[in-house]
Amino acid sequence: MKRSLMIVAALVAGSVMFANGAKESASPAPQPVEEKQMTHEELVAAAQKEGTLTIYTHSSRTAKAASGFEAKYGIKVSVSQLKDTEMIDKVSKEAVADVDGADLVFCQDGSRIYPELYSTGYVVNYVPAEFKDQIPSQYSDPLVWEMMTKLFIYNNEKAGNPLTNVWQLTEPEFKGRLQFKDPFSEAVNMNFFAMVTRDDWAGKLAKAYKDYYGKDIVLTTKNAGYEWIKGLYKNGAVLGKSDTTLAENVGAKGQDVQLVALITSNKLRTAAAKNLALAISEGCEPFIGFQYPAYMFITKNAKSPNAAKLYAEYAMTDEGWKVFDTVGDYSPVASIAKNSEDGKSIADWENVVVTEDPQWCAEARADVEEFISGLY
Repeated sequence: MKRSLMIVAALVAGSVMFANGAKESASPAPQPVEEKQMTHEELVAAAQKEGTLTIYTHSSRTAKAASGFEAKYGIKVSVSQLKDTEMIDKVSKEAVADVDGADLVFCQDGSRIYPELYSTGYVVNYVPAEFKDQIPSQYSDPLVWEMMTKLFIYNNEKAGNPLTNVWQLTEPEFKGRLQFKDPFSEAVNMNFFAMVTRDDWAGKLAKAYKDYYGKDIVLTTKNAGYEWIKGLYKNGAVLGKSDTTLAENVGAKGQDVQLVALITSNKLRTAAAKNLALAISEGCEPFIGFQYPAYMFITKNAKSPNAAKLYAEYAMTDEGWKVFDTVGDYSPVASIAKNSEDGKSIADWENVVVTEDPQWCAEARADVEEFISGLY
């Protein structure tokens, strides 16, 4: 926590507030990778001359996508799957030492990526030219490679959706019935809690409170976001180590008590095969969960920058994306924005979930970590 506090303190020192409560760092934004004026054929030739490519990733599926790239272009790809903290530390050290490491990284946890990798220039933004007009501006700097969802998912074996409002989860009726991955072991969950303390989301939670109870919320904390987090913890929320395990806990058939979990929606893909009763809490106010990004960057010390650019281009095509085209994963590229399994896009989810803002999370997370620590 001390490390997070030091990072955030340095970042906040030169910041200003947006009208919606978000903060903007006064330090200059990192510069994007300068593109050479090369045709696709010239880029392929330059990448093939480099001959190899090293990728660090958060996803096991990257290796499968990389095998398609190898077959297509004849460039040997080495893929290492790393946990968020391990990846951020490794990329930082390799950039400082200017040693061989990753050329391209796919990474999540915006609260650390933004101050530790992006703002420092250890990784640089690169959007392939042919996709610049296909990606909404809010997802191009830094470039979002994919967006993933964690949603309130319930056991629907015997009854329908038990949630209409997230404040129900703080009520005695739901004591011990909500499960989610411990945010101190799952960075994106901590980022979600940081997001609900931002003024705009705290305001929505305050409105949802009034809609549900018919009266204004009386605060014992900074705002309604903190109040809601406090309510969840004080109501016996069950903290787990694995979304897979939580899905099995909640979805197991034959239970007398209807449980709810905040877990990745891709667990719905295997529910039938595992004989689990799982469904999304559609219509819950003011959100049904959150979506969080994985970013794609070229590293400052890339030894195969052209191969990295070529893979970045490939990753954003239908061919490169196909192994990720599953429930719970969504591309920002307009031509492939609709997920083929559930028909949804990032834009569809934006209306019903909290979307991670890496800059806000970088600046607010330490306060939220300290607050949650005090609830145990």
